[in-house]
Order: sequence, then C-alpha cells, then structure tokens
Amino acid sequence: MAKNWAIAIGINQYDYLQPLNYAKRDAQLMQEFLGNEAGFERIFFFSDDSPELAGKSTRPTRTNLLRVLRQLFDNPFMGAGDNFWFFFSGHGIRYADRDYLMPCDGDPEDIENTAIAINFVTERLRRCGADNVVLILDACRNEGKKIGEGIGRQTAQEARQQGVISIFSCIPQEYSYEIDALQQGAFTAALLEGLGIQGKCATVERLDQYLKFRVPELVRQYKNTRQTPYVIAEPVNKSHLILVPRYATLADIATLKNDAYGAQRKKDFDLAKQLWIRVLATASGQDMEAIEALEEIARLRNSSALILPNWSRRRVIQTAGFAVTGLGLTIAIPRFWPSNSGESSTSHTTEAISLKSFQFEVVMVDTKGNITNRSNREAKYFIENLGNGITLEMVQIPGGSFMMGSPEGEAERDQDESPQHQVKVPGFFMGKYEITQAQYRAIMSNNPSNFKGQKRPIEGVSWDDAVEFCKKLSQKTGKTYRLPSEAEWEYACRAGTKTPFYFGETITTDLVNYNGNYPYGSAPKGEYRRQTTDVGKFPPNSFGLYDMHGNVYEWCQDVYKNNYQGAPKDGSAWLTGKENNFKLLRGGSWLLNAWRCRSAYRNSYARANRHYNVGFRVVAVAVA
Repeated sequence: MAKNWAIAIGINQYDYLQPLNYAKRDAQLMQEFLGNEAGFERIFFFSDDSPELAGKSTRPTRTNLLRVLRQLFDNPFMGAGDNFWFFFSGHGIRYADRDYLMPCDGDPEDIENTAIAINFVTERLRRCGADNVVLILDACRNEGKKIGEGIGRQTAQEARQQGVISIFSCIPQEYSYEIDALQQGAFTAALLEGLGIQGKCATVERLDQYLKFRVPELVRQYKNTRQTPYVIAEPVNKSHLILVPRYATLADIATLKNDAYGAQRKKDFDLAKQLWIRVLATASGQDMEAIEALEEIARLRNSSALILPNWSRRRVIQTAGFAVTGLGLTIAIPRFWPSNSGESSTSHTTEAISLKSFQFEVVMVDTKGNITNRSNREAKYFIENLGNGITLEMVQIPGGSFMMGSPEGEAERDQDESPQHQVKVPGFFMGKYEITQAQYRAIMSNNPSNFKGQKRPIEGVSWDDAVEFCKKLSQKTGKTYRLPSEAEWEYACRAGTKTPFYFGETITTDLVNYNGNYPYGSAPKGEYRRQTTDVGKFPPNSFGLYDMHGNVYEWCQDVYKNNYQGAPKDGSAWLTGKENNFKLLRGGSWLLNAWRCRSAYRNSYARANRHYNVGFRVVAVAVA
C-alpha cells in the first residue's frame, strides 16, 4: 500500500519571540484532518505540550525538530504514489537572504544558530523518496509586526528547483493574520475549508484558486486589510496532483491521465509511471487505462525494476499501491451484466461501451440559501437508444464508501434515518434524470402521468410498473437495468456531501422543485409550483445527476424498515422482511416541504400506489 505521512508543527509559546494565539490549534486541526479525512497513516505532531513520541520529547525546540529531520530522512522510505506533507504554523524570519522557521527556542539575535533554514527542511523532505512532497507554511508573522521582507522568496526558488509543492500563507511583503473570532489563523482556516467538505478542492490547482479567494475575504471581513496566499507547483503537472482523492472528479482524473500520456509519449517513463500510479491511487486500483499503461511502460522499458511484463494485472495493481481511502472510481467499464430476460445479448455484453464526457456547474449555498460557490465539473456517461429519437443517458457513478443516514444533530431528522452506518457501494451507472414520459412511453407504450410533458418525469406509476419498465428495458438493450437500492440512491444523491442536501445546509425553490411555503432551516419561503417540471431544469450534484431532490419521489428496490438495524453494508438492497408490500421512496417531490427532500429522508408507499408525485430512475450495473 502507498504511504501517506506528515509532520505538523504549531507553536504558540516562544522563549524569545512574541507568543501566538492559534498556531498550536492550527496544527492540531491539520493533524485531525490528515488523520481523519485524508487517510494519513502517520503524523508526527510537535506543539507546546504535545505528548512524547517513543519516550522522546516533541516540544518544538530546534534540537528536537532537527533530530526528526535528520533521523527520519536519512534513507528513502517512500516511493512513487506516496505523499509526505510538512505543515508549520509559527514564526518565520528572513535573514541574510535566507528563509528560516523559528522553533520555540529560536533567538532573533542569533538566527543562524538557533533557527532552521527552510531550504534544509525541503532538502530533507525530498530524501524521503515520495514523488509528492507538500510544504505548507503559515509563518510570515515575524514577532507580530513587519520588519522588512518576510519569508517566501528564497523558499519559492528552492521549491521550483526541487519540485516541492509549496503553499504560503501570504506574499513576502504581507503579514499572516490570526483571527480571534475564528480562533485560527485566517490562512489555515481557509486551507482546511478548501481541503474539506466546504471547498472540495481535490487538486493543487483548485486549492490555489480557493485560497486566493477565501483568505483575502476572511482578512477583509475581520481585519480590514490584505493577505494574499500563493502556491508554487512546478513543473505544471504538479498543480494537477490530487490532494484529497475523496473529492476528485472525473475531470481531475482525466487531466492527470493527459499528463501521464504526455510523459509516456516523451519517453519520460519514470514520470509516466508516477502519474499512472497516481491515477490508480485515486481510482482505488480500478482503472484499466492506468493498468494497461503501466504494463505497456514495462514492455517498453523491459525493466523488472518497474513492473515485470509477465506479472498478472492483480499483481500490477498491488505493486502500484493505491492507498487512498474514499473515492473509488471505475473509469473504464467495458461491459455489463447480461440481461435476465432470456434473450441472447452477446453483442451487448462483450462489446466495449463508448463513454462520453459532459460538463456541468455545481453550486453550493449557505444556511440562508445564498449561493456561495460555483464550480465546473465533468462526468462520463453513455447513451442508450430507445428508438424514434428517444434516448436514455446513464451517468457513471464511482464506487466508494459513505455514511448512510442522518447525524443526530440534523434538523427535522426522523428516527428511521438512524443509526448512521458506513456503507461501501460498488460503481454503477444511474440515469442522469428521472425517467421521462417520453422514455416511459417508448418502452411501455403508455403514459399515465397527470402533468403531461415529454421532458417531465413519469409519475403515477406503481413500484411494480417501474420494475416492469426495467425488465422491458433490459430485454430491449441486453443490459440489466433495475431500480436502485436505497443505499445506491443515497450514495448517488449525496455525491460526497454530508450536509442535509447536496447543495449544502438548505435548499431554495431556485434550486429544487418543492413546496416553497415550507422551507428548511434559515432559507426563505419560495415558489410553490404545484406540478412537476422538466427534468434537468435545476443544477445537478457533483456526480452530474439532476433532480435528486424534489420534483418526484423515486422508487427504490428495498422493503421499508423503520430503522437501519441490520441493514446491508455492501450497497445491496434490503429485501428481507414480512412487509414486502411497502417499498422505499426517496428524494421528496414537488408536493412536499423542503425537509422531506433531504438526502437522508425516507418514505414508503404500498407498492401498488400510483400517486402523481411518484416516479423513478434506473441503474445499470457494470463489471470489469
């Protein structure tokens, strides 16, 4: 398995310098993020009162910090695909054209002998052998005031030369501010936002963009002054490094692949190998393009030091080392499970499926429903031809794990949404939209909908009607189509989010079709349309799925249970129980209030119910 290690240092109390208020907390929060959210296995933590490590003090003195930099990095212990992050929050000083970090016993009157040169830090970090080294410095404080130019100029030059990704809290001519209201440094607060659920900045490039917007915003708000962070990532492919795989999009991976192909064409096989391994890491080993590229590089190099040509693909994946927890993307899906219809489907199950890409915009809102962020995303899909110009678009949903159900503090939470539990969901394809009336008529030759419109979702269909549609669609195409399991539905709806809605903490009727007279949280009242709307009218989630909140309820496979005790944890449908007459509904509808549109909300109707606020969407299951 690949390695993800880090050093986090935060110093409040200095022997000879003005104390800081929140540097220690910044480092603690970074340590928690790396360990809990980013899947780092080892984090060496140094602060004013950090616990001993192997019987030795971790107080951030010069001696202790130099000891770990010398001993840990004496010999390479990492390789391609591995990551080492170095985070420092404290004082930094520029002296005699060199940049220094100040340990807790650093003396500003004897900098050369008591401080630690940053170029020494980067040189030691490079020795670890990881192809991705990230240096994060929130250190432009200089005794609480500006004395000439701060650190950054020399360190930036070193970073360019050594290929170290360096993230600075501010430019050398500025000061790095602590914010009392946040009890953090402005930079680290924005950094953790960007890396986490609020920013979802999976790549260096996106994190850079987020920091350039968010840090100045925070400093203007709380200090009425300026602070300008910046990132050094050279060569250019370093900016495409995926920092947080769980938030990586298909577009992020596609960019990484382009870099890998480019290196391969130039016969830079070492770089190509590193990049393809990064693709595998992000895809949890499930990317045939990467596997085949590594095999091809091995053949071209004919070198056992890379990957032996006669190794099995399983061995290739194991050797590559994909260590990322979180997103498991299936990029290349060559065929589908055969249909159970009894008809021959050989041509469909052996031929490669042509996947296309589409771009879309994702929006996030605050607690009042105001849009706070817009980002461009990309996903892959294939088109199923239903005849007479009617098509069905199926979006690729990456496999992964998520927490199913609602947390205890979520407003309007129902008890049947508990207990929260982790579920691992294999990759699959899901309808980009709810099944439309045109699509339903193409397969079933009728349209029972109350609100007519070719692009409106089908409604007024029972659970058995939806199952029959899936059966006939499977017979027509030779692929297996079915209703989603409840776990698949919630996983696809959330698309990596943990908030009540995939838009954030609330929704508005500008984003979702629901009864706007009954908003959620602090959002204002909105429009009550009293009918369905055309599919795709509102912004999608990060997977590229539309109308997962509102419009019409969507049938799932599962039998309804009033809690999650004993629920499957593998993404499969929960089909056991005596009450097979009641089936799961998800997503809310145009008729209902906002809280019933939450990602975790569950409802059930009798399977024969044909209500005019109930429809469905379909999934297709893929195999490698």
